[in-house]
Amino acid sequence: MTTGTLPNGNPYEASRKVLDWSRCDVERRFGFHGGRFTTPGKVPSFILALLLAATFYTTIILLQQKWPHTRWFAAMFLERGPCPYPTMLLFFWALTLLFIKWRKLLFQQRSFGLSIIPQEPEFVLTSATAREVRDRMCHLVDNPHHFVLFNRIDLALANLHNIGHTADVAAILKVQSENDEAQVAASYGIIQGFMWGIPVLGFIGTVQGLSQAIGAFTDTLTAGGDLVAIRASLKTVTGGLATAFETTLVALVCAFALQLIVSFLQAMESEFLDNCNDICSRQVAGRLRLQED
Repeated sequence: MTTGTLPNGNPYEASRKVLDWSRCDVERRFGFHGGRFTTPGKVPSFILALLLAATFYTTIILLQQKWPHTRWFAAMFLERGPCPYPTMLLFFWALTLLFIKWRKLLFQQRSFGLSIIPQEPEFVLTSATAREVRDRMCHLVDNPHHFVLFNRIDLALANLHNIGHTADVAAILKVQSENDEAQVAASYGIIQGFMWGIPVLGFIGTVQGLSQAIGAFTDTLTAGGDLVAIRASLKTVTGGLATAFETTLVALVCAFALQLIVSFLQAMESEFLDNCNDICSRQVAGRLRLQED
């Protein structure tokens, strides 16, 4: 946290930076209902995913028209049956969910730059000073309950002000820490579902392509000596095999890319929660000077 005091000696004037969740949250900026903490909303992410999917398909259509040698790439998405379309939509939906989640996490991390607890070594948290700290939080942010760190501190200090027992404060901090971790894990639920569903769509495309190839191969066997019929049926066979393998390839590449991004973002959120735990331990629990139960 930011430290320091002004010449007038007021430790609560050390930081002048104000965070307004209602205006700065990435979803609230566009008029949507913002998800709690780092949980992304489904509606704005779905709308953005539709736009990205439409842009992607428009781009590859234009590319193959301008540069015919890229037709092999466009064919993987345009000529391999219906499965690539929902695959790419789910991919872009998961991608936008992760992007919004990342932006919300960056906004939450800005709370580390605000000083709400005086940094003087002699300062202690008591029932009397708890109200001043809570008032300071309300001055710095629009609502402490929109921030992971400030929500924990506010709940702990509310208990401190009303009850005045350090054991209760420590218990609240621990329970709230567990709740935050559970909420972060739950926020990945729909993304994990997409990461499971994308390969399944690829395997469905594989079954579809193999069925098409086997059916066409049967026509080849019954064509006899008709070379024209054999050639036409072989094209269908190879087209079915291309559908079988390329739909799986696209799905696995998408799922792999999402897994890498999810792993990176989970590491960031884990570090963020660890920092919140450390600040609460040092700045709140470490400064309590109350009568024990």
